[in-house]
Amino acid sequence: MQTALPTAMWIDGEWAQASGGRTATHTSPRCGETAQVASADEVDVERAIQGAKRAFRSRVWAGLEPRERGEALIRWADLLDRHRDELAFLVAYEMGKPVTIAWNVEMRTAINTVRWYGELADKLMDESPRGRNGAVALVTREPVGVVGIITPWNFPMTLAMFKIPAALVAGNSVVAKPASQTPFSLLRAAELAFEAGIPPGVLQVITGSGAKVGEQLGMHDDIATLAFTGSTDVGKQLLSYAGASNAKPVWLELGGKSPNIVFPDAPDLDRAASMAAWAVSFNSGQMCTAGSRLVVHEDIREEVVAKVVDNLSAAVIGDPLDPATTLGPLAYAAHRDDVLAEIRKGIDSGAKLVLGSDAGRDDGLYVDPAVFVDVDPDSRLAQHEIFGPVLAVHSFRTEEEALAIANNTVFGLGSSVWTADLSRAHRMARGIDAGMVWINCYEEGDSSVPFGGRKLSGHGADRSNHGLDKYTHLKTTWIEL
Repeated sequence: MQTALPTAMWIDGEWAQASGGRTATHTSPRCGETAQVASADEVDVERAIQGAKRAFRSRVWAGLEPRERGEALIRWADLLDRHRDELAFLVAYEMGKPVTIAWNVEMRTAINTVRWYGELADKLMDESPRGRNGAVALVTREPVGVVGIITPWNFPMTLAMFKIPAALVAGNSVVAKPASQTPFSLLRAAELAFEAGIPPGVLQVITGSGAKVGEQLGMHDDIATLAFTGSTDVGKQLLSYAGASNAKPVWLELGGKSPNIVFPDAPDLDRAASMAAWAVSFNSGQMCTAGSRLVVHEDIREEVVAKVVDNLSAAVIGDPLDPATTLGPLAYAAHRDDVLAEIRKGIDSGAKLVLGSDAGRDDGLYVDPAVFVDVDPDSRLAQHEIFGPVLAVHSFRTEEEALAIANNTVFGLGSSVWTADLSRAHRMARGIDAGMVWINCYEEGDSSVPFGGRKLSGHGADRSNHGLDKYTHLKTTWIEL
């Protein structure tokens, strides 16, 4: 299908061009088509922040009953679902995700998350601990105010909806900045939020340079909280901006180098291998939780690697708008070049490439899946987040060795263990230094459970009740009787 590209910003409930008519060029990784998108400067960002601040202070949203905010979010989820075809097309067009995956996975998760927070709205309870000598103590949650949210290009709808509805259901106003590579889907979603009854100014979406807009959001004293998903380097920079301004909390979901550990007693080696292939190639490997390190017992290494190679070789690489495509292009040319450079560095390091190539393809921004064996656990190939379909294979003999390899990383986001031994599964889950551990599966989750990491993978949780922690203040009220 075709749909109009929303190329203006969404500010105060209407489309807004950038001051001076400033634009930036967006290039679709699917076909190289270009479009001009509004590019915010300081004036535009200030306008969006002040509009959000006015909306918050007016209590046009924060003053609603929680049930009313929840009903608006549910209406928003309904509209997102009604426009699912259009939004899936925008995601495929802007970042190259196969449209079937955008429809079945990305949009499903985004819609379910918005709906989940809408349904949660009137079920949140404050606390009333027992005070001494009969006093009454109340512990209440209050919205923080204006929330800045910066989201990445790899899951432009899903990762935005991991944050925005939680901030909204708490009563905040939001200024959201999508990645410059993926402006269209979130802009359209913001328009649908307005149609659902979310008042003007409560959800602002500004587009433009990540460096310029990110710095202004990070440094602005009227931004009470900042939530970011993206690269570790940018996350560190945002922390420095907060420290130099109003010391706002900055919540980070950053990179990963997730281990996928397979023991000989895995309940189903075929499934373990197929999921290992999926974990490194889904979304063309552009996933913070990608299982980019396969840690497999030496007794089954050759068998598992052969199965993984077979699975990856069956990927259908092509036009993301073709329903048969399972592996689309990388999101933009510079990133494709970086991934190919990392494959070359892996070859130069002495690791053995058993699938794939360091040569680009002639048909677009595609990279064939690559598998390396005999990888040094301390090498760049094993330590650096490549963010492409590149797998490093390590072998081990004992649980202790598997844990040492798994934890030999500055990241701590996802991980997986394949074993039929329940005690081993518990030992490994406790021993792995990561925010999420999947047992005999990969990348499973639900709106009811938190998503987040530790170490250089960030801190704080998206999704679940815990996702609200970022967007609320605790207030204690003590009443002597």
